[in-house]
Order: sequence, then C-alpha cells, then structure tokens
Amino acid sequence: MTLVVGSNRHGRFGPVVADWLLDRIRDRDDVVAEVVDVAEAALPMALEPTPEATAALSGITPKLARADAFVVLTPEYNHSFPAGLKNLVDWHFTEWQAKPVGLVSYGGLSGGLRAVEHLRQVFAELHAVTVRDTVSFHNAGALFDDRGALRDPSGPDTAAKTMLDQLVWWGHALREARVNRPYGG
Repeated sequence: MTLVVGSNRHGRFGPVVADWLLDRIRDRDDVVAEVVDVAEAALPMALEPTPEATAALSGITPKLARADAFVVLTPEYNHSFPAGLKNLVDWHFTEWQAKPVGLVSYGGLSGGLRAVEHLRQVFAELHAVTVRDTVSFHNAGALFDDRGALRDPSGPDTAAKTMLDQLVWWGHALREARVNRPYGG
C-alpha cells in the first residue's frame, strides 16, 4: 500500500494525521505502507516528460506502480483538495488503474469531506475504485494534543480499521483480477 500525503502547504497539519494513520497501519499484519509526500515531490506543473520531470518522478512512480492499494490523505483547501495533490495524481495514469483508494481527510467544519468527494470523481476517471468508508477529522487541530496523539481515538480508530479492512479486501481482489485478466481500461 502507498500512503499519499496530499498537502504541501507551509505549516501543514498533514504529517500529524499521517503519523497517526501509519501507527494504525503498523498495527496490522496484512498491510505494509510506503509513503509518497507531495511536499517532497518537486513535480513540474507542466505535464511534459522532460529530464527534470523524469528525475522528479523516479522516486514516486515506482511506489505507485508496485502498490496494490492506496490511502490518499488530503486537507480541504477552498472546498477541494490541494493543487499539489492533483498534480501528483495527473502525472500518473496506469499506476492508479484497477486499484483501490481509501480516503482520509481533515479540515475545519467539514473535515475535508468536500475534498474527498472531488477526489472520488478524479479517481473514477482514472479507473480506480474508491472504498466507501473514509476517515475524516472535523476541526482537526483540536482533536490532537501537542504530541500528535488523538485526544479521543475511539471513533477514528474504528473508522480507520473499517476503511483499511475494505482496502485490503479490494486490494487482494483487484490484484488477483489484474493477474488473471489484465485490465484494459
């Protein structure tokens, strides 16, 4: 599985949520996670396969290609997801195809759910399958303490388990399907 951290904003909250999620993933014996962080990706905005773009993609594309499933962690900026995340998604196509995507969001009142709904449309266009259940953090900053621990982990832990269970099921099913009958989307 590849966890995509979708914010590159200065002072971002994403790493706090990513660390919490990685702890949930490490507690499982059926998932191993690699991380792709949009803030560490120096992707050009022009979708042109230049030598610079190829170099920037060299550490990202293999992680996406070998993943059987993805978790995309997104904040909500202006009722949608960040441009840096869209840029990373747009640089890839076959890497997403016929693979499941779990969505984790954070934000203010809406908890990033408007960003999630936009991402569902994008991933459908890329022939990826988004799992139904998500994890969202409404007013995220108030939910975590100064050390990055959730003040009340019961709800989010349950939501993460549900989402990860669905992601593992779909990951196995779609991997088997891709092996037995390559996707021609």
